[in-house]
Amino acid sequence: MRKLSNVYRLGVKELWGLFRDPMMLAFIVYAFSVSIYTAATSAPQTLNRVPIAIVDEDRSPLSGRIVSAFYPPHFVAPELISLSEVDPGMDAGLYTFALDIPPNFQRDLLAGRRPALQLNVDATRMSQAFTGAGAVQQIVAGEVTEFLQGHRAAAPPPVDLALRMRFNPTLDETWFVSVMQIVNTVTMLSIILTGAALIREREHGTIEHLLVMPVTPTEIMLAKVWSMALVVLVATALSMLFVIEGALRVPIEGSKLLFLGIVLLHLFSTTSMGIFMATVARTMPQFGLLLMLTLMPLQMLSGGSTPRESMPEILQGLMLAAPTTHFVSASQAILYRGAGFDVVWPHFAAIFVIGCVFFVIAQRRFRTTIAQMA
Repeated sequence: MRKLSNVYRLGVKELWGLFRDPMMLAFIVYAFSVSIYTAATSAPQTLNRVPIAIVDEDRSPLSGRIVSAFYPPHFVAPELISLSEVDPGMDAGLYTFALDIPPNFQRDLLAGRRPALQLNVDATRMSQAFTGAGAVQQIVAGEVTEFLQGHRAAAPPPVDLALRMRFNPTLDETWFVSVMQIVNTVTMLSIILTGAALIREREHGTIEHLLVMPVTPTEIMLAKVWSMALVVLVATALSMLFVIEGALRVPIEGSKLLFLGIVLLHLFSTTSMGIFMATVARTMPQFGLLLMLTLMPLQMLSGGSTPRESMPEILQGLMLAAPTTHFVSASQAILYRGAGFDVVWPHFAAIFVIGCVFFVIAQRRFRTTIAQMA
């Protein structure tokens, strides 16, 4: 009971130290609110209000149909310009696409000739240029085909492919990006808070005060783990409630309590990782550089940005030793597909084993560091 009391009181001390740090508190609030909202809404990978200009030299019913086929939210209302305005507009970055409909386009098409359209693409806007070029070609081809048929009905294809979008029927990227952003934020904040707490004590000289107290290095480490994990867990729950479901209106299919359970288990691993990194780094700048080398591979190769199946097999095998890989898989299964514990328990077990290994390694390194300071 005395050891538990020590762990509890030391953890309370960590919380009071965090609450007295306004910059860190502001960073936590920003990371779990503004950062998630902006990431989900400001940088869509799909077409969203793409500026397009059209040079209509034909002025025919067919060219009018093509012009009216581009509308929000994928494109802004097309701007009709002259041929001499194409190059200056593209050079100035006013248009991502400029479509030139030549004279007598409709007449040549009805006469059986093969008229050509010219599509100018601003390839410096890579995320929208690649997807948008195909979309423009598809829209133009669809309008030409329907015009030649003389009615809106399309010819029946030989095979009818029925598409059913599961888990995200509207293909809204906000649903995916927001949840993955909160998953990445949990990993980042848990490592930063525990590592910064240890380095802050070393820089302020309070670690020497702990060494003369009747507490063990394990109790000091456990206090930092539970206190910082509690902060991240509460921030995650509030962010899920007010940002994900509230501001972004993302429907959560699975159990939020089960998700918070996997978050708590994941925090056991990442807080231990943060303490280990703080024992390696001597100052906050060193810790920041070490964090970049650690956090970026964890986030990029865990399956949150791209499917793990598309990665080289050697990376797939190596990343099984990272807790973020199992955390991302379990989070997607719970929040997107409504999976229960009977489905995600292997990920729970894997994170627990990895967390125990990280905790033992961090504990030994922390004891060595404490002994050197003593």
